[in-house]
Amino acid sequence: MVALSEEELGAARHRMVTEQLAPRGIKDARVLAAMERVPRHRFLPPEQWPVAYEDKPQPIGQGQTISQPYMVARMSELCALGGGERVLEIGAGSGYQTAVLAELVGGGEGKGEVWAVERLPALAERCEARMRELGYRNVKVAAFDGTLGWPEGAPWDAILCAAGAPRVPTLLLAQLAEGGRLIIPVGDREEQRLAVITRHGDEFETRWDTACRFVDLIGRYAWDGEEPVHN
Repeated sequence: MVALSEEELGAARHRMVTEQLAPRGIKDARVLAAMERVPRHRFLPPEQWPVAYEDKPQPIGQGQTISQPYMVARMSELCALGGGERVLEIGAGSGYQTAVLAELVGGGEGKGEVWAVERLPALAERCEARMRELGYRNVKVAAFDGTLGWPEGAPWDAILCAAGAPRVPTLLLAQLAEGGRLIIPVGDREEQRLAVITRHGDEFETRWDTACRFVDLIGRYAWDGEEPVHN
């Protein structure tokens, strides 16, 4: 592939926002602005930079992918972040969604926090390094089983899970703050929808959003766990 300049990559990023995301229904101006600020190509190997802003997933190694821009934008929009929140991300991968969330909760100024879990240590290290390189100081990254949540930082204003499962781990629900939202793909391996689960006291309201297909959520309370499906 032909190498692109930073100016050309910036133009491609702008087209991604104006020709892909906005026309497909992403309305939150803060999300659109964050998607234009975050350099998606920096989360991919240089040989993939020419296709970084196409609206499709891209491989990042170890059987994992970076989600398509539309899905990153939609999941971010469903979190309904206004700034200053504390967010848990499960399945950080190379860190692209992490960076978008960091922008939405306060950029690199520490007004809000993103705690990102990645099961694979090598990807977690890459994510953490990219956060430092891009100046996000409001992000904490660790490698462990994300289906356990992250009790140390709970309760969370939002939890975004970037991997799909047939059931919602109830430990994640328990770690939501009052009014907090869990965004997670739910379904079988061929067909999933984004579940948006909002906490109201001891009750959890679920609504269903965009059809999607994510890599498997792997952990104690995912495909092989005994936790009940949340209805």
